[in-house]
Amino acid sequence: MADARFFQVAGPFTLGQLADLCRAELSTGAKADQVVVDVASLENAESQHISFLDNRKYLAAFAETKAGAVIVHPDVADRAPAGVTLLLSKDPYRAYAMVAQAFYPASAPTEWRAPTAWIDPSAQIGADCWIGPGAVIGANAEIGARCRIEANAVIGDGVVLGEGGKIGANASVCCAIIGRNVSIYPGARIGQDGFGFAMGAQGHLKVPQLGRVVIGDNVEIGANTTIDRGAGPDTVIGDGCWIDNLVQIGHNVQLGRGCVVVAQVGISGSTQFGDFVAAGGQVGFAGHLKIGMGAKIMAQSGVIGDIPAGQTYGGYPAVPRMEWLRQQALLSKLARDKKQR
Repeated sequence: MADARFFQVAGPFTLGQLADLCRAELSTGAKADQVVVDVASLENAESQHISFLDNRKYLAAFAETKAGAVIVHPDVADRAPAGVTLLLSKDPYRAYAMVAQAFYPASAPTEWRAPTAWIDPSAQIGADCWIGPGAVIGANAEIGARCRIEANAVIGDGVVLGEGGKIGANASVCCAIIGRNVSIYPGARIGQDGFGFAMGAQGHLKVPQLGRVVIGDNVEIGANTTIDRGAGPDTVIGDGCWIDNLVQIGHNVQLGRGCVVVAQVGISGSTQFGDFVAAGGQVGFAGHLKIGMGAKIMAQSGVIGDIPAGQTYGGYPAVPRMEWLRQQALLSKLARDKKQR
C-alpha cells in the first residue's frame, strides 16, 4: 500500500479486469467480479488487496497471507492459504507490474512554465510541457510534447529531447540527441567531455571530444549516472536500455537494445555491448571490448577481454561462470587444507 501523500491510487478493479489486463488465468472457483482496491505486499495485504509471489524465498509469507488475491506461478498454486483467489501466470512479476501500473498510472504533465525557468527564445518547446523552477533550456534546443523538466535541470544548446521525456532535478544534458519516453533521473550528467587526452612527460594534452550522446526510445537512466559524449564517433545507448544509479559510461561506448546495467558499473571507452546484455552491480569493463548479445556478467566482476554472445561470466578477471565457480571451490579447499595442517 503506497503512501497517499506521494502516490494517487486508481481503481478499484475487479479480478476479471486485472486477469484480462495481465493475461493471467483465474483459479478454479474464483469470482471474476470480486473487487480489489490496491496492491500490497504478502505480509501487509488484507482481503481487499492483491499481491504477488515471484521468489520462492517468500513461500512462507504466501502461505500465511491475508490478501484477497495473489498473482502466482501455477507451480505453487497448491501452497495458497484457504480463501485466497489466485491469478495464475507463468511470469508473475511481469503480471504484477501490469497490475501495479493500472492502480498507479503515470500522470501526464500539464503545461506549465515556472517564472524562474530560463528558456532561450530560439528553443522549441512542444505542447503540454512542464518546466520547473530554475530550469535552463539553451539555444536551439528542441523539446518534444509532454516532457517534464524538473527544477534546476540544465538542457544545453541544440539538445533534442523526444516527446514524453523526463529530466530530473539538477540533471544536466548537453551534446545529446534523445528519443521518445526517456527518463533521466536527478543529478545525472549526460554529454559532458569524455576522458580523452594524450599523455606525455611535458604534460597531458586534451583531445577535443567532438561526438554526441545518442539515446534511443524508452530508456531509463538512473540518478547520478554519467554518460560521456563521444570523442568523434558517438556514444550510443540503444532502445529500451535500463541503466541504474551511479553508473559511469565512457566516451564512444555503444549499448545495444534492451541492455541492463546495474549500479556502480563502469564501462571504459569504446566498449560495445550487443543487444540484451546484463551487467551486475560494480562490474568494471576495460576499454575497446566487445560483449556479445545476451551475455550476462555477474556482480563485481572485472572484464578485461571480449565475451561471446549468450555466455555468463564472473570473477576477476572474468571467466565463464562454471570456471569461476570451480576456481572458488578450489580456493576454499586449499584454505581448508592449510588450516587442517
